[in-house]
Amino acid sequence: MQEQNTETPDTTKKRTIRSFVVRGGRMTEGQQKNYDANWAIYGLNLEEGRIDYTQVFGRESDVVLEVGFGMGASLVEMAKNAPEKDFIGIEVHPPGVAKLMMLAKEEGVTNIRVYCDDAIEVMAQCLPQKTASAFQLFFPDPWHKKKHNKRRIVQPLFAQQVANVLKEGGYFHMATDWQPYAEHMMEVMEEQENYTNAAGKGEYHPRPEWRPLTKFEQRGERLGHGVWDLIYKV
Repeated sequence: MQEQNTETPDTTKKRTIRSFVVRGGRMTEGQQKNYDANWAIYGLNLEEGRIDYTQVFGRESDVVLEVGFGMGASLVEMAKNAPEKDFIGIEVHPPGVAKLMMLAKEEGVTNIRVYCDDAIEVMAQCLPQKTASAFQLFFPDPWHKKKHNKRRIVQPLFAQQVANVLKEGGYFHMATDWQPYAEHMMEVMEEQENYTNAAGKGEYHPRPEWRPLTKFEQRGERLGHGVWDLIYKV
């Protein structure tokens, strides 16, 4: 799963610290074909600027944002299971974007759109302020080595950027299978004065039923790996 730049656009003159690496190189011919065929239906472009959710989806609804959806299966499943909501995914990995759009088309899912770009740029330039109902960040790269911890996407600045796109009562939902990162997330979020821990101060949240159990997570459970969910409301 690919993560996003943790610097704001006005700092790009300096050397930016990115929390993602675009892996995998060029798309295969089949992936490119799926991408091109489905982009007009599901794709949103950074250069088009600020969007209006009601215009994008043609209705008033609760809008769920997700950053770093990987190959998209769980996000498509969530959208399919909640047709009353609308979903926007943001991912820097083109093959993952191609896969999500293909799955959405195969499943007949229409309540989903996608950006293939850096989430920080999308949040700053495209997403309406104080409007979304939820922001999801599932299994981001934990950057295990201490010298790389600064690359973790969950930092105080990012937490505030998420708060800016959430409406009052909206929530920021994180999940990780790396305990040190879970502890880092908790430390960062507990310090944010405009968030409230839905599970209680210093507590992790049970996995809510709306977050699909991925194959990756199921494999981890079989190996005895833990998973930590954190949900913070604004």
